[in-house]
Formats: sequence, C-alpha cells, structure tokens
Amino acid sequence: MSSLSKKHQKTLNSIFENPIRSDVLWKDIENLLIALNAEISEGRGSRVRIYLNNIRAVFHRPHTRNETDKGALKSMRRFLIEAGVR
Repeated sequence: MSSLSKKHQKTLNSIFENPIRSDVLWKDIENLLIALNAEISEGRGSRVRIYLNNIRAVFHRPHTRNETDKGALKSMRRFLIEAGVR
C-alpha cells in the first residue's frame, strides 16, 4: 500500500478515523478504490458495485450532497477491512 499517493492515503486515513467523519467526498473514495485496483461498475440508479480482493459490495453514491454519510463510511470501512486493506 505504500504505492498510494498522499491524497489516497489521506482518504484512507479519513475512512478509518474516529469518530466517524461526515465530510469525506465520495469521489475521493472512488479514486482511492481505483488506486487499490478495485473493479467498479455502475448499478441501477445510484448503485455502485465494487469488487476488491475477491470481496464484493454494493454502495449507493450520495446524491444531493457530495459527502459520504456516516453509515456508508462505516460500511466502506468494514468492506476495506474484509478486502485486506488497512
């Protein structure tokens, strides 16, 4: 994971920060996932399918706001742990 840029590392740290943040931009999370070589595909509506290290998940892109809510961030944290990130 040392190949992550400073920006990606900052995003990753933000995801795992306590208390859970409410100001992490979804596009920053997607860019981090791409840097981690995740496969990202569009689902119906705001759904985004993510496949990373043999772990699959479906998330909803935030709409009306660009920030990821605390519940989704907590789910992303769990997904990254299951995928062996962190």
